Amino acid sequence: MAESIICLSVISRDRPGLLRDLTALVAAHGGNIEGVHLFNGADATETHLDIADCRDVEGLREEVAQVAGIQQVLIHEAVGAVFGKRVIVIGGGAQVAQVVAGAVSEADRHNIRGERISVDTIPLVGERKLADAVRAVGRLPRAAILVLAGSIMGGEISLAVRELRERTGIPVISLNMVGSVVREANLVITDPVQAGVMAVMAIAETASFDLSRMHGRKL
Repeated sequence: MAESIICLSVISRDRPGLLRDLTALVAAHGGNIEGVHLFNGADATETHLDIADCRDVEGLREEVAQVAGIQQVLIHEAVGAVFGKRVIVIGGGAQVAQVVAGAVSEADRHNIRGERISVDTIPLVGERKLADAVRAVGRLPRAAILVLAGSIMGGEISLAVRELRERTGIPVISLNMVGSVVREANLVITDPVQAGVMAVMAIAETASFDLSRMHGRKL
């Protein structure tokens, strides 16, 4: 992502063509939209655009404020600058909790030194639910690595892991478990706390751990 990136937050009434009008103004100011987030409330719509390389941020803000239906326009830091890269943990509740404990502890060490790494998780059971969640990781903004934490995963979940890695390049760490998913992961780790620690080390610029050199390893 580009370095000069801001978030344009627009509060407005919902109407057809609003996003078109906003993106046209961004393009007119030379900005490149890196991300879009929409929230429809009961009384208003919030539109958040992550914009890189805008030539005149204040000029853009003033022009957007004149668009029909706009109630308020704010400039913020982009979400990526605040929450940074995301570690996604999916699987069974007990194992997930242990992975998250390791990931949060390790992220704290790196974030103190200037990193921005956040940890997100959802405990799930069922092959289809887990497979859908794995595929959805590729659509999550800022997702940098996936950890699968469970006691048995295979079938459709393994296929979803393969698709995720091939389509997005997002690496996958798996706990050492029963099922074929361990053959699709970049790295298989027995200790869930260690899995969380190594997931953070794999994406932290302040760490010297190259996950690509560990493909197929079991620890």
